Amino acid sequence: MTCHNCRIECKRKGKDRKGNQRYQCRQCSKTFQEPREKPLEGMYLPVEKAEQVLKLLVEGASISSIERVTEVHHGTILKLLVLVGEKCNKLMGRLIVNVPVTDVQADEIWGFIQKKEAHKWPWEENDNSIGDAYCFVAIERNSKLVLNFALGPRSQATTDIFIEGLRAATAPYRFQITTDGFAPYVSAITTTLSDRCDFAQLIKVYASPREGDHRYSPADVVEALPKPIMGDPDRAKICTSHVERQNLTIRMQMRRLTRLTNAFSKKWENLWAAYCLHFAWYNFVRRHQSLRMTPAMAAGITNHMWTIRELLEAA
Repeated sequence: MTCHNCRIECKRKGKDRKGNQRYQCRQCSKTFQEPREKPLEGMYLPVEKAEQVLKLLVEGASISSIERVTEVHHGTILKLLVLVGEKCNKLMGRLIVNVPVTDVQADEIWGFIQKKEAHKWPWEENDNSIGDAYCFVAIERNSKLVLNFALGPRSQATTDIFIEGLRAATAPYRFQITTDGFAPYVSAITTTLSDRCDFAQLIKVYASPREGDHRYSPADVVEALPKPIMGDPDRAKICTSHVERQNLTIRMQMRRLTRLTNAFSKKWENLWAAYCLHFAWYNFVRRHQSLRMTPAMAAGITNHMWTIRELLEAA
């Protein structure tokens, strides 16, 4: 090591609290540390340690448990999550474009940030960064590829953004799309996808709660009514079972969506980054049990199963 000012050789001068070697100039007595690599855009965290943290995140571990296992500070874990989430979002936006599809299903999964919608104060009523946060998800039935997702309130505006993103993700060939009975889908899909899809909704009729049922028990589904909306959808394919099964995978693999815990997101950007990481991992890294390959391989986007390291480097 040489001094930055005097340009002469320096001597060793102990180590800092993290064990990094320090040096002292023999002439001006200035002490400094040897330059360290920053492989993750300004973060000192080694790539191997970052890979370990990401593996635990996508397997549903909480921030606190990851901190105990890896001895990485929770602030560093959250910073890494946001950084990789942004990269994964750009990666999917670059690769999942004009994908040929035949059967698409869409649904929403509920979550919340800081507090549930009913617990917001009057002055927080118009603040969408806290309260209920619905993730709209579109999945291809055959390849199980997540084509697009959007995060926001369960509103017409979020639905429109979600369907516009779905249009960019799909090739301009005819396909069928099925959603639940959420009314904003009708105007969004008939306006944005009228030239390329047959559209139907599966409207579920729920029974009233039985006396003595637990407050968190879901109501029984009495009937599921297929309702063609646009074009000529195949009634045998009017189904949302696959995307609803995908919702179960999301809740199992994302600790933030575990019910009745204190692991929920406190910031919108953290929840968004967690979704981006999960869907990129699901599409490119995770081997689907029924397909025996990743959804991206089944859709012809990639030719091999990626690793977390490849996902980190490609993003």
